[in-house]
Amino acid sequence: MANKKKVIVTGFGPFGEHAVNSSWVAVQELERLGLGEAVDLYVREMPVEYQAVEHLVPSLWKEHQPQLVVHVGVSGLATTVTLEQCGHNKGYERLDNCNYCPHSHCCIESGPDCIKSVLDMDKVCKRVNDSDIGVAVSVSKDAGRYLCDYIYYTSLYLGHGRSAFIHVPPLKKPYSSQDLGRALQAVIQEMLSLLEMDRTEEEVYKCNEHCNHKHQHQHDYQ
Repeated sequence: MANKKKVIVTGFGPFGEHAVNSSWVAVQELERLGLGEAVDLYVREMPVEYQAVEHLVPSLWKEHQPQLVVHVGVSGLATTVTLEQCGHNKGYERLDNCNYCPHSHCCIESGPDCIKSVLDMDKVCKRVNDSDIGVAVSVSKDAGRYLCDYIYYTSLYLGHGRSAFIHVPPLKKPYSSQDLGRALQAVIQEMLSLLEMDRTEEEVYKCNEHCNHKHQHQHDYQ
């Protein structure tokens, strides 16, 4: 299929008490399920390291030119699949797996304090919950000022908002890997649907603007 949409989905590797990181397990399950024939899905495991994120995320955007990049991370506090609306630039003081944190404690020194995704997470959340997939979905505006927030802000900055972050609970608390994979599939398909609707509306708007301008131009010379 010539016009396949390219989507990148990442999960994190082990850290701290999470010897098995449910985010990467869920992403592997998503890879097995796929996102449909029209989507070219690329998945990648990310180390829980600031400097790895600094190097790997820009190369993913550059190499693949994706329509959407979705990062997935685990939250020991989460009991739902949680969609993060925005990423934050400052407050990174917690050490990573290499006992490192950015000297400036920020992600991009010239960047704004907060960047919102172009996706309306409340709308995505409502649609997925209404579809009754057996996994509860919620929305948050604080991704935690650790690698999850850091990778999200990086992608929001590089992709001009065309990114998403999803927090998942640890495995079996309460969801299985299959549950989490199905939830990721449903959420990302809704995100792609919303992006497509926005693109169609934008094209209609541009067409109307062009037609109105053309009509006005002809009127001026009548």
